[in-house]
Amino acid sequence: MVRHSPLALAVLAMLTEAPMHPYRMQQLIKARGKDEVINVGQRNSLYQTIDRLLRGDLIAIRETERDGTFPERTVYEITEAGRDTARLWLREQLAQPAREFPAFPAALSFLPLLSPDDVRRQLETRISALDRELARHDAATEEATAIQVPRLFLLEGELVRAQLVVERDWVSSVVADLKAGTLTWSPEWLDEIAKRFILPSDASAYKPAKPTAKKEPQA
Repeated sequence: MVRHSPLALAVLAMLTEAPMHPYRMQQLIKARGKDEVINVGQRNSLYQTIDRLLRGDLIAIRETERDGTFPERTVYEITEAGRDTARLWLREQLAQPAREFPAFPAALSFLPLLSPDDVRRQLETRISALDRELARHDAATEEATAIQVPRLFLLEGELVRAQLVVERDWVSSVVADLKAGTLTWSPEWLDEIAKRFILPSDASAYKPAKPTAKKEPQA
């Protein structure tokens, strides 16, 4: 069973259009702006994904071609099993929310490692980065609209933008609470909370050990 990934789905989707070599796939993904939602920056990842699909009989080698002085390029084509798998993956990803583990929520779960002021400064920096990303995203959308790209091919961009706006607004509200002092912590408070919510299994670790009775030496 081949493990699903956005890049694997992208490869299968590209090959449903026509047989092609990996470099062509990578260039098409970038040219169509799909690299906004699919990590295709590392060519090694692309080749590893293609190898998995090949071993899973979801794609096959069509031919090996040579273009002038360029190295030989392997052209791949999709199999019937690959077409069926691509549709299955797509249906699952559309219908079922995936349980993902992005870095930002994980970082939020460990805020007490920093002081409130430090956290505020980092989040303010994040807001600026989100604003820049929104501006870049809007510029790309305006360019696509100007050349009349159908909305069907811009839907993932709409979702990305909506997520950016929600995140920026939420982070701004947290920064406001940090500034107002309604969200804060201190080492003393953290220590009190740690004691209050100690796990039962940890309690035994704090119990003093009972002294061992000394044996009387035998006569």
